[in-house]
Amino acid sequence: MEITYIERLKLLHQLCQVETTPVAERSEEETKAGLANVDVEAAAFYIASFITFRAIQAAGRHPAEELQNDFDMLGVYQCFGLMVYAFLFMPLTQEGYEPDYGQAQVTIGKTLFDGIAPEVLAEIIESGFHKFKLIAEADAEHWLEYRENLDKVTISYMIAATDDESPHTAAEVLPLFGQLLSQLCEAFSAI
Repeated sequence: MEITYIERLKLLHQLCQVETTPVAERSEEETKAGLANVDVEAAAFYIASFITFRAIQAAGRHPAEELQNDFDMLGVYQCFGLMVYAFLFMPLTQEGYEPDYGQAQVTIGKTLFDGIAPEVLAEIIESGFHKFKLIAEADAEHWLEYRENLDKVTISYMIAATDDESPHTAAEVLPLFGQLLSQLCEAFSAI
């Protein structure tokens, strides 16, 4: 049976939720109802935040230390999350959905940096969006290649997590996000 992109996105959302906050076993009816009632936009926000969090872990980064010693890196994480959101959402535009980058920025920021003072969070969000726009508008070959690689890894992760016939598992794809985040951190450290 062929699964649509929206169904795959909703399924991935549930799988990510189960991985981060295990819940009591649900009946098949509850699971189906959960899939049907997931807001596509909320699912994309959650998945982008989840992937970014896992990328930070895979890259061996330490946001709490960077808050004190290398504040600009928090904006890089925010940028990365927004880029993942953009690539997750891109196929949905063919279905008539419009991305909400304003809400995405806030939701991803609040998720990644829970507990940070609102004025500091606002600074991180602004910094991340500025970086996002720079990369999105860049014509340099290395940025074109970076965007293409992040897009491929994002879609590969979705397929690996939601398709039993995928040649890779989600666990095999997740470290690639860490590598891509490290590249982004290095690029902004060099500036």
